[in-house]
Amino acid sequence: MTVGTQTAAMRLDSVTKTYGEGDNAVTALRGISLEVPRGTFTAVMGPSGSGKSTFLHCIAGLDQPTTGRVFLGDTELSGLKEAQLTAVRRERIGYVFQAYNLMSALTVRQNITLVARLADMAVDEAWLRELLTRVGMSEYVDRRPGQLSGGQQQRVAIARALATRPDALLADEPTGALDTRTSQEVLKLFRQVVDEIGQTVLMVTHDPVAASYADTVLFLADGQLAGRLYKPSPAEVAEHMTHLGDW
Repeated sequence: MTVGTQTAAMRLDSVTKTYGEGDNAVTALRGISLEVPRGTFTAVMGPSGSGKSTFLHCIAGLDQPTTGRVFLGDTELSGLKEAQLTAVRRERIGYVFQAYNLMSALTVRQNITLVARLADMAVDEAWLRELLTRVGMSEYVDRRPGQLSGGQQQRVAIARALATRPDALLADEPTGALDTRTSQEVLKLFRQVVDEIGQTVLMVTHDPVAASYADTVLFLADGQLAGRLYKPSPAEVAEHMTHLGDW
């Protein structure tokens, strides 16, 4: 299924990414074309070496494709200069990683507002209060990361990613360091920001249970799109993963 470009939050047109040259060349992505609709939760899965990380780096503007084009909304990232790319990544894309990447010397509030302050943007206090409420961290605004659990730190990282009201939130194995119960809380939070405020979320994961929270699961194998499932169960995701070796 494709959607019109007017409703696409992100789009890849025939994206290929090759590292190295000649006999040492390694092709990580092979002609991928797809669209991610606005206001949806998309999971990306695939075996090790399938191109998941390269896919995420290209769609985030962290890496340039060898051929093809990458769009964030109507903005072609693959055509921007580095200074322009930096501004887009800072203001229009939110990032959540397996490692929370919080600043240990800063409070919860300071961590969440860090990106806005670095960009010399005014902090929207009403939005900040709503974010703190949504992630369940209103009582902890003056604490530092070392005083928080892993799940609480990831909630702060999610609030930080949402602070600039980004076009897209990109998550790389966001539950990889969390226990099962805390992982479910984080995934429910992603689901809520998609359903309640129309946030676009794209998540790379190895976990079929995490992927089952998404509207769509995209599968990569050998740098190519190897199928997709809509609102699947964890069992359906796991079953599809077992057949990716056939690619």
